[in-house]
Amino acid sequence: MGLLSIKLLLMNWFQIKSYLKYLLKARYKKGYGLHSPFVFNLVREVFYCEHKYYAFDEVKDYCEKLKHSDIIIEPVDYGAGSVNFRKNTRKVSAMVSKSSISNKYGELLFRILVQENPKTILELGTSVGVSSLYFSLSDKRRNVYTIEGCANTAQVAKTTFEEMGCTNVNQIVGQFQDVLPDLCTQLKQLDFVFFDGHHDKVATLNYFNNCLPYAANDSVFVFDDIHWSKGMEEAWEIISSHPKVTVSIDLFQLGIVFFKKECQKQHFVVRY
Repeated sequence: MGLLSIKLLLMNWFQIKSYLKYLLKARYKKGYGLHSPFVFNLVREVFYCEHKYYAFDEVKDYCEKLKHSDIIIEPVDYGAGSVNFRKNTRKVSAMVSKSSISNKYGELLFRILVQENPKTILELGTSVGVSSLYFSLSDKRRNVYTIEGCANTAQVAKTTFEEMGCTNVNQIVGQFQDVLPDLCTQLKQLDFVFFDGHHDKVATLNYFNNCLPYAANDSVFVFDDIHWSKGMEEAWEIISSHPKVTVSIDLFQLGIVFFKKECQKQHFVVRY
């Protein structure tokens, strides 16, 4: 069975249709045909970079450890629910396999951080902490702030950070709408934000609008699961069309937006 067939098996019917549409639209691979110098460089030198950073193996090894964990937790889901879990209890091993960011996209975010060099990183949705590891290990001089609504899940992530020596990770436990406004005010500027929780149209737009006033010219906002549902696709369309967004990139799994005033407003669907 090919990689495409396996990928389709893991999707619902809506996601399958969205993915097939994405494949038809994604004309740019490895930068070919891109007329934006900024995006051309980003795709060629960052998206398709083959350099293996030392941290990649560290994260992979720790994920393998978590995949053999016998810990079971009772999470409280404040988001839009999960297509992977139906029971009230969840195995940490299953959460890593089914819900955590994949190595492919975790490594991509790591490379973007190396390229853009943000001072602070904000993550909405810690889960068990895998994506936070990529953020933390990209440069331990950076401050990573990660918000998780469920205290039981956050405790697993806390152990992850302690065992991996991620002392630059600042955990906040609470619902996004309760803690995000004050945190944005505290940070004053948001250099890099990863929106990975509560995959709902209204909620996603609310969090985007909360963060938008704190975005600078070189800020990067990344949205996970932009094709997860019709509502998320609508949210992505509104976000990518926002007047303050100059460059938006659809990678199917992730949507990335930039605010660089020196760039002409353009939207790209890139094969990744």
